[in-house]
Amino acid sequence: MIAENELASVLQQPDRAGVYHLPQRGGNAITQAARELDFRVLRVDLSGCADKADFLARIAAGLHFPDWFGQNWDALADCLADMAWLPADGYVIILEHADRFRVAAEADFIAALETFDEAAREQAADGIPVWIFVGLTANGIVHLRTL
Repeated sequence: MIAENELASVLQQPDRAGVYHLPQRGGNAITQAARELDFRVLRVDLSGCADKADFLARIAAGLHFPDWFGQNWDALADCLADMAWLPADGYVIILEHADRFRVAAEADFIAALETFDEAAREQAADGIPVWIFVGLTANGIVHLRTL
């Protein structure tokens, strides 16, 4: 993991943003660094989440999606690509306790990570860093980078 005193510098880099494994002890440091940068920090508790519908409902609530959110992958991509209803210089999204969702609905878990990663790349093109940290007990998940 990157040293705590370097986190703010790293979080400001849109080209490095994307989907990462949440370090076991890094959540608080990441949150603090993001808040110092006036980034939005959004936490979504996925404890017990076992399917796509529940996942999308929790994301919509946790990220304060507008009423027009369509509860599907395309709508998720649309909301993440343009977060005008929740303006910020950058975003840190922490998906806590994602183990159950990963095991119970692996294809949907992967689709979600790919959707978040694509949105981070789109926002990076506009100079807006969007960081997604996924809390899992397992390491080495192919779709997750490490800081």
